[in-house]
Amino acid sequence: MKSIEQLTEELLALKSASRALLAQKLVESLEFDTEPTIQAAWMTEAKKRRSEIRSGSVQPIPGVVNITMDSRTNSLKPRFLIV
Repeated sequence: MKSIEQLTEELLALKSASRALLAQKLVESLEFDTEPTIQAAWMTEAKKRRSEIRSGSVQPIPGVVNITMDSRTNSLKPRFLIV
């Protein structure tokens, strides 16, 4: 059996469309301990957001941007994470 590191290396070599499909299948395979109505509401919201991004009506925020509360001003501010 291959290690996680070996699988990761192989899978990252796939074309982006294949990686996206694999990611979708992996997420779908996870068990959710939420009520079916809550799960359905989140699925609806996720599809709406995906449509907004694809249509260009909103701009996505990179995953490395994190919104935090500034304790000095008691307001929200973006924090950029270096990975």
